[in-house]
Amino acid sequence: MKASISRFLEYLRSVRNASPHTITNYGKDLEQFLAYLTPPGVETPALAKIDHHLIREFVGHLHQMDLEKSSIARKLAALRSFFKYCVREGLLRENPARLVPTPKLPKRIPAVLSAEEMSGFLDQLAGVHRPPTRHGRKGPAPGTTTGASSTALAELEDSLLLCRDRAIMELLYAAGLRVSELTGLNLVDMDQKNRVVRVIGKGRKERIVPFGAKAAEALRLYWPVREKLLEENRRAEKRDGGAVFLNYKGQRLTQRSVGRIVKKYVKLVNINWDLHPHSLRHAFATHLLADGADLRAIQEMLGHRSLATTQKYTQVSIKQLMDVYDKAHPKA
Repeated sequence: MKASISRFLEYLRSVRNASPHTITNYGKDLEQFLAYLTPPGVETPALAKIDHHLIREFVGHLHQMDLEKSSIARKLAALRSFFKYCVREGLLRENPARLVPTPKLPKRIPAVLSAEEMSGFLDQLAGVHRPPTRHGRKGPAPGTTTGASSTALAELEDSLLLCRDRAIMELLYAAGLRVSELTGLNLVDMDQKNRVVRVIGKGRKERIVPFGAKAAEALRLYWPVREKLLEENRRAEKRDGGAVFLNYKGQRLTQRSVGRIVKKYVKLVNINWDLHPHSLRHAFATHLLADGADLRAIQEMLGHRSLATTQKYTQVSIKQLMDVYDKAHPKA
């Protein structure tokens, strides 16, 4: 079975073009299943001996470990995918995991900042307070505060990397990118003139996504900073001259670093917000939908394989409508 797992992981990498993150997680899940089947002093059962009863017992074992239902569902998905591969390769006649039901997961609606809150957040980091535009981007209303001290923001303005960080957050929101897609961007993917970006998404699928004037301006200010980072690290062996977003060593920025960047600025602006990089992608989709964008177009821009995945944003919009109604209607 170990050899079959190794071939399956290689299949994911070379044929399915799965992300390294997916391959790592699937490998861990399958190794855990293998360890469950092979306690000390017991030989690993042959593939043909594994049936849905064994898999149900494994799922019950995971429940006893108090794992989250979402984690159990992911492990079961890994098993289904593995056994499906085994059937395709002629190693099994049927997929035993197909008969094991997935734990029912609670429907979670992603928390999304309003368009005004998101715009105020990004504009404050830019150090500007612009009046409303026809696109709805505007700064904080007079007399209001988002919790950031002007001193703290002034200190950040002195940082070389503030331009980079602003460009990162503007592009995440403007194009609805996944963090892995943002960190994977190369200069050849950027079309500044037409304000579009070529994105390599899940499964190595390519799509073209537009971005707005705010993101374009943030990128324009970032390019000299990027050149300076490359120049200061011109002798470094690992510097990446093709990557769009670089760290202070001139290397491609990592997904974890982007998460830290977003958290840093959120703490400065409003410590009560639970905002992370994927929140900007949620906001992108929700705000487009609220302004009347076609659901199919949003699906294309997000790179979702299924329209059902995109439809969760309709639930977010309905919730926002209900919140507005409850606050504004005299008979609510």
